[in-house]
Amino acid sequence: MPLRLRLFDDVSSGFGHDCETSPAELEAVLTPRGPGNNAFCWGDNHGQDTPLSIEIPAKPFMRHRDAFDVRRSLFYGKRSADEDLMEETPKHSVKRAKDASGITQKSNERLNIGIINAVETLEIGNDMIADGSGEYTLPTIPGKHKDLMAISPDVMADVVHGCFNDVIGDVTIVDCRYPYEFEGGHIRGAVNMYTKDEVNSLLQKPVADGKRHVLIFHCEFSSERGPKMYRFLRAQDRMLNSDIYPRLNFPEVYLLHGGYKAFFNKYRDLCDPISYKPMLHENHAADLRHFRVKSKSWTGEDGKQTTSRRHRSRLGRHLSF
Repeated sequence: MPLRLRLFDDVSSGFGHDCETSPAELEAVLTPRGPGNNAFCWGDNHGQDTPLSIEIPAKPFMRHRDAFDVRRSLFYGKRSADEDLMEETPKHSVKRAKDASGITQKSNERLNIGIINAVETLEIGNDMIADGSGEYTLPTIPGKHKDLMAISPDVMADVVHGCFNDVIGDVTIVDCRYPYEFEGGHIRGAVNMYTKDEVNSLLQKPVADGKRHVLIFHCEFSSERGPKMYRFLRAQDRMLNSDIYPRLNFPEVYLLHGGYKAFFNKYRDLCDPISYKPMLHENHAADLRHFRVKSKSWTGEDGKQTTSRRHRSRLGRHLSF
């Protein structure tokens, strides 16, 4: 008898008459992949097949590569902190550099604004001229334009008489009226500058060191044209000297309060000729239209004609007194 049948002989005989299994059938059951390996009948008269064994699948071998793929699939879209740091450090460095330069630029802008405010405070609050180098020479009065320094017709008469020659190196009286008005009567020694090109030409002249060159603007009433040219010159002066702020070519500028009309009514003997022709004179309606259009344009640094409205928005950024 084979060894396998001997080993199970006692088993088959121990079941008694309840199980009639021959050694051949038992061997077929115990033989791997044998015909009787799927089920075995114990003769319990129920007509059911009872499995002899439970098939347990072996644990599959997982390679290192497969394990890595599983981890990656579980954390898809996520990266380690070190990986992010290594990959994004150059970009972050550039961004940090840009942020730092932006902060520096903003700090410089705040500093410049602070300097401008300080100079303006000195000028308005303590009678300091626009570059902060000293006080105004001529006595001033409160005028209609709070941002401009105004003098009375009486002070203007003293200037014409030379009462301030010992403290003022030079004086230019800028008459901003139209030519037909100027020819009809003007303050003695005044020059006619009614366009921005003419006013801007003042900045092209050399400035003598150690001497104050005072400018006095006016128009018919010193209500619109004179103040406008005053502001234009100061803005151009600021732009010209922006690198050496607060230095100016003309830090001491005044506006004649009341204009030519107020001065003529009180000091007509100081006018040449002794007459007064208003802007709205009936004989100069065509001249008014012509010179008004001409006064609202000027030739900028690029050599092109610029309208007053377009240039006004550009000057607003530099308008500081």
